[in-house]
Amino acid sequence: MARRRHRSGAINAWPGYVDALSSLLMVVTFVLLVFVLGQEFLSAAVTQREHALESLKGELSHLSNMLSLSEARVKTLSSAEQEQRALVSSLRSQLDDRQHQLDDAQNHAKEIEGAQLGSIADLSSQVTELTRQLQAISSTLDMEKKNEADKDARISELGQKLNIALADKVNQLQRYRSEFFGRLRDILKGQSGIAVVGDRFVFQSEILFPSGSATLTPTGQKQILTLARTFREVAATIPSDVPWILRVDGHADRQPIRSTFPSNWELSSARAITVVKTLIANGIDPHHIAATAFSGYQPLDTGTSPEALARNRRIEFRLTDR
Repeated sequence: MARRRHRSGAINAWPGYVDALSSLLMVVTFVLLVFVLGQEFLSAAVTQREHALESLKGELSHLSNMLSLSEARVKTLSSAEQEQRALVSSLRSQLDDRQHQLDDAQNHAKEIEGAQLGSIADLSSQVTELTRQLQAISSTLDMEKKNEADKDARISELGQKLNIALADKVNQLQRYRSEFFGRLRDILKGQSGIAVVGDRFVFQSEILFPSGSATLTPTGQKQILTLARTFREVAATIPSDVPWILRVDGHADRQPIRSTFPSNWELSSARAITVVKTLIANGIDPHHIAATAFSGYQPLDTGTSPEALARNRRIEFRLTDR
């Protein structure tokens, strides 16, 4: 019985222990839970504080950079301000120098002005004298202009008279030219190779000269003698005050020459000179005759046929003024 009681008392003590342990375990679990939650809240708060601290560090770094830039800008502005002050000081110094120079110039100008007043008085008297002289010269010029106008009128009148006289001489020369050509036309009419072209009497070279030669043929000699006799008769009627001349022009064609002459220039010149010498030898005054040469550069016919080339080889006689 006692053993049963003892067992019965031992068995009844365990539920109390179990309850106590359960309560203790629950308290410990609650404490641990509170600790864990506190740790979580604390960790979150610490993390938030670290983030805030990092942000503050970034802002602090940015402000530090801005402060550095501000300090550099302040230094730059300070340097610029010093330069501006130095420039202002230099400008003030220059302004003072200019003011001194201006004062000196004004003083010098006053001195010069005083000296020039006397010169102005002298110049005024000189101007008065020059004005008087200018008036005298002006009146003299007016008289000269009047005399010059009279001279111009006389010159104009003399020019008109001279033109009339020249026209009269030209008309006289034209009359003698017409008479000369008319007589030659009557004497030589019907002969081929002789023609009147404008104010010129034209002989084809073949009538006067052999091909490539400047020596007159017998027929050419006869023609030139006839021309000389006729021209002597006409020249005897021309007054001595008419300035006339008989020009003998030698012409060739454009073909290269094949003779003793180097070129058509020499050939045309030699033929004109031969005719001139023949006329002088037959009584023509050498003071009223001239020989000229044109080679092949004054053609009557621009063609290239044998007939055109023959027309261009010619001797022309022109009675003209000198």
